[in-house]
Amino acid sequence: MSNQATPSPDLDGDIPVPEEEIKTQEARLWCDKGWTARVIKNDDDEGWAVAMYQDGQAEPALVGPWTMGRDKKNPKPLDANAFGTLVKTASEVIRRHEQQLHATLHKSLFINLDSATIKVNLDIVPDEDDPYALLSAYDDMGEQLAQVKVAASFKLSRSSAEAWIENGYSKPR
Repeated sequence: MSNQATPSPDLDGDIPVPEEEIKTQEARLWCDKGWTARVIKNDDDEGWAVAMYQDGQAEPALVGPWTMGRDKKNPKPLDANAFGTLVKTASEVIRRHEQQLHATLHKSLFINLDSATIKVNLDIVPDEDDPYALLSAYDDMGEQLAQVKVAASFKLSRSSAEAWIENGYSKPR
């Protein structure tokens, strides 16, 4: 096991700095616990925004408005409470995105035939060059009955699953 830390992209485009060396607590920049909060000028108006970056990611996980300071010109400084709230919010955004992606790539339904219930799964593999999907069937005990490779555009529905089962699990057209 290596003692080397995973480098994080420096937000100014400079050479990455190992995560263990990053712990900044400045008015407009906080880096801690795998996250970086950066208060930035909002290009759309005269206000400020905060961008939350997860270490190792070039794009922010969250960008939102930031409160003006008392002088109504400069941003309110970051603090521990605000940073904690931002980390929690950005983590939730990432979690919801991952759940949505999972729901898009993995579909499942149950088909009742005679005295058996068959679970049919469609798992899309989003390969850049050759995307495809795996259509699988499982019995009540979780044993795989069949699996075929289908087009990534295959639409899993009750009728398509029933037709696949009734055709002896042969590859759908």
